[in-house]
Amino acid sequence: MAFLVTDNPADSRYELHDGDTLVVVAAYRLTGDTVVFTHTEVDDAYEGQGAGSQLAREALDDSRSRHLRVVARCPFISGWIERHPEYAALLG
Repeated sequence: MAFLVTDNPADSRYELHDGDTLVVVAAYRLTGDTVVFTHTEVDDAYEGQGAGSQLAREALDDSRSRHLRVVARCPFISGWIERHPEYAALLG
């Protein structure tokens, strides 16, 4: 499956699409040099298929490339970082 992750700053969220279908969203607040992830939702039909993980990885990679600190208030993003400690340095 080829998913596409994009940042949608107008709606303050990262989105993952499967074709035209919106599959995962990760809401955030951007304040200065900090991005606060507040909530993530995965469509039930896509749970367990890696869609949420792909979105988390790409959103955090984007944050890193933009030199943003990350605050993971969202349990999904927080748990993902715990399972992937190479991203812990982003936490601020």
